[in-house]
Amino acid sequence: MDEDAVFKALADPTRRHLLDALFARDGQTLTELETDVEMTRFGISKHLRLLEEAGLVTVVRSGRKKLHYLNPVPIRLIHDRWIDKFTEQQITALADLKKDLES
Repeated sequence: MDEDAVFKALADPTRRHLLDALFARDGQTLTELETDVEMTRFGISKHLRLLEEAGLVTVVRSGRKKLHYLNPVPIRLIHDRWIDKFTEQQITALADLKKDLES
């Protein structure tokens, strides 16, 4: 996984909006995804291509349709690497505090 590509893909509000749309309803076509965004079909295609290159979106052809699906794995890997390690001590301290207060 290329973390730089994932961060770059997540940095743009239009791409985050597309990911949110796929989270709400997976397996959408380009036509369905472009209804919510004030941008040309070509512009949306470029954003989807970047999301696909970052591994955040997978594409499956179904007949003449091209369906886009959210792949949350790269986001989870970033979470595990960059967020979990910083919050582990705080969560452990809160769990220990709860245990101490209850005893």
